Amino acid sequence: MDLSGTYTVSEITRTIKGLLDEGLMPLWVEGEVSNYVHHTSGHRYFTLKDETSQLRCVMWKWQGQLRFRPEDGMKVVAYGRISVYERGGQYQLVVSELQPAGVGELQLAFEQLKERLAKEGLFDESRKRALPAFPVRIGVVTSPTGAAIRDIAHVIGRRFPSAQVVLWPARVQGEGAAAQIAEGIEKLNAYGEVDVLIVGRGGGSLEDLWAFNEEEVARAIYASRIPVVSAVGHEIDFVIADFVADRRAPTPSAAAEMVVRDGAELMREVRNLRGRAERALMQRLEEGERRVQDLGSRYVFRRIGDMLTQYGQQVDELEHRAVRAFDHGIGEQVAVYRGLMGRLDALSPLAALHRGFSVCRRLPEGMVVTDSAVLDIGDRMAVRFEQGEAVCLVEERSA
Repeated sequence: MDLSGTYTVSEITRTIKGLLDEGLMPLWVEGEVSNYVHHTSGHRYFTLKDETSQLRCVMWKWQGQLRFRPEDGMKVVAYGRISVYERGGQYQLVVSELQPAGVGELQLAFEQLKERLAKEGLFDESRKRALPAFPVRIGVVTSPTGAAIRDIAHVIGRRFPSAQVVLWPARVQGEGAAAQIAEGIEKLNAYGEVDVLIVGRGGGSLEDLWAFNEEEVARAIYASRIPVVSAVGHEIDFVIADFVADRRAPTPSAAAEMVVRDGAELMREVRNLRGRAERALMQRLEEGERRVQDLGSRYVFRRIGDMLTQYGQQVDELEHRAVRAFDHGIGEQVAVYRGLMGRLDALSPLAALHRGFSVCRRLPEGMVVTDSAVLDIGDRMAVRFEQGEAVCLVEERSA
């Protein structure tokens, strides 16, 4: 650059910018975050400072998302190149990578999200639901090719073969995994035929398990109407999903054992309960029998027995007297009846017929004839005898 001439401010600024852009390689800078702003454009602006100096920084939105949230006062390490903001004439660090100082980025992101969701109440024990005692269908959100689904299906098939496993295949690692896991939880809820959900995968590094630390997975679990068991990693691994879920299982196999009862053990319990019920019933019957025998041996109950015997005897006596009175009354009534029958027989025309008399009736009107004066020669008469009847013609009559 020829320094003998005159230059504009812009020319000097561009010259300095070129020197910095070409003369300095990208480098790491450690400092404390100050005046952090995440602009609506997606760009991030902040200042790095130490005890004596400060450095303006910018991180363009196309550098990608940060897993953690920078805050003022946080110690960070920034990687980038020194450049100049021509409009302001200020040099700045164009950051392409930002990490927390002294702690891993993922670990810090985990702690920050955990703290925020806890404040919102997503981890509250009061909202956690009990698992169904005998689920018919178990929904599983995991990789269709991983060991987790094989372990879950094996355990459920061994412990409770009648239960059905409904798999929603999802990526469990890498870009897009969190979105697929959240979608699986939502779709199985919409399906409506699942009693409990297992969401998980096998063990791995913090990076491998990170999908289960994503906020969208946590909120999908929180919004689930179906109880959710988080089954991610090994016993030492904890993810955000573990804190939101209704139950946490250390492994997928443990989750399967948690959601279904052991059929053989259940049958043993049923047999045990049946035996206990039968023994309790027999004991109650034996106690009742002893009480009855004890009460029966008391004087008051013996007195009742005596009273019943005496009442029975009185009933027999009353019955005997009633029969005698009935027979006596019937005998008197029979005698009266016979007397009346005798009188009726004496008055009956049939008795007169028996003694040789007959009854004559003029035909055709059937009038009984008691006087021959009512008859004319040639009249027809019906004559009734004790046995039978005859029709006669009048040839003569006398007064």
